[in-house]
Amino acid sequence: MSDQEEYPLTRSKRHQNKKTKKPKSKKPLIITAIILLLIGTMGFAFRKELVAVAFQLFLEDTVKGHIDNAYEPIQVTGPAGDEEKQDELTKPFSMLLLGVDEREGDVGRSDTMIYAVFRPEEHRMLLMSIPRDSYVPIVGRDKRDKVNAAYAYGGTKMSVETVEQLLQTDVDYYAKVNFKALVEVVDALGGVKLPITEVIENKQRIHIKLRIEPNKPIYDGADALNYVRYREDSDYKRTERQRIFIKQATERALSLGNITKIPQLIDIASSNMKTDMTSDFIIDLAELLYEKGSVPQMSSYMLKGEGENNKYGWYYMLSDQGLAEAQEIVDNWMDENTAAADLIDPELKLNE
Repeated sequence: MSDQEEYPLTRSKRHQNKKTKKPKSKKPLIITAIILLLIGTMGFAFRKELVAVAFQLFLEDTVKGHIDNAYEPIQVTGPAGDEEKQDELTKPFSMLLLGVDEREGDVGRSDTMIYAVFRPEEHRMLLMSIPRDSYVPIVGRDKRDKVNAAYAYGGTKMSVETVEQLLQTDVDYYAKVNFKALVEVVDALGGVKLPITEVIENKQRIHIKLRIEPNKPIYDGADALNYVRYREDSDYKRTERQRIFIKQATERALSLGNITKIPQLIDIASSNMKTDMTSDFIIDLAELLYEKGSVPQMSSYMLKGEGENNKYGWYYMLSDQGLAEAQEIVDNWMDENTAAADLIDPELKLNE
C-alpha cells in the first residue's frame, strides 16, 4: 500500500471535502509555551496596575506592536486559502508548538513538536508530544522521513501539513519558538522551578556536553534549555520534560508581579517567535487565563512506538494502534460536544 493510500487526506483535499459541511470554526491559540503565554499575560497583568487610558496607550504602543512583529500566517493556496479564522474562546481549538534551533546559515529542524488542544470551558489542555525521530510520510516530498525533517524541507507550512496528515485533523494555529528565547526568557523571569532529583549529564560523544545539578531551588535559562534537550534516557522522558517545563514556566509567568520586566520579556519573546495568531487574539486569551487565576489542567500523551536501527540511521517507528489511539484522543478533545466527564484521559491510554 502506498503512503498516499495510508494517509489519503492531504490539507487541501480535506478543505475541499468541507464544501458540503458547515465550515469549521477557527479559534485562538492557547499559549502552551512560555513565549506565547508570556506576551499576552504580561500585557494583561500590566492592565491590572493602571487606569484604562494608560493601559490602552501601553497596549497599542508596546504590547501590540511587538506581537504584531511576530505575526506570520502560513500561505495556503486553493480553497483553504480563502478561509478566515473565526475566533471563539468558548470552543476547543488546536495548535502546533514547534521548538526550533535555527542558527545563522542553518535551516534548522524542529527539535520539539507538540500538538495541543485547549478547551476553554473546562480550562483543560491536551499536550500531545510527537517524537522528533518519528518515521512518517512527509507532505510534499513523496517519501517518509523523520517528522522533524519536514521543517528542514519546507519550514512551518510543511511541518503543519505533515502533522495534520499524520493525526488526520486540522492545526488551527501554530507557534514557532527559537530555543534562544527559552534561555533569555527564563533568565528574565528570574529562573524556573524544575523537579530534578538526580544529576542530568550527557556522556555520549555525539551529544553536546551538558550537566545539571539536582535539587536546586531555581534553575536558570541554560539549565532549563539543557533540561528539555537532554536525550540520553528515552523519547518518553525527553518529551515528558518538555511538557513539565511548559507547565512550570507558565506558572512562573502567571505569578510574576514585577511589571518593570514586561517590556524586556515582550521584546525577547516577540524577537524569537513566529505565530499566525494576532495580537488581539493573544491578549484576549491572556485575559481569559488571567481571570481564571491558574494554569489550565494539563493532560499529556506521547505517540506510541519503538526505536529501530536500519542502514539509514535510528528512527522511532509509530505503531498502527498507537497512531489510531492518538487520532481518537484528538477527535475526542476537539469535539465541542464532548462533555468534560467524557474526555479521554490520555495518560491512561499511554500506560495501557
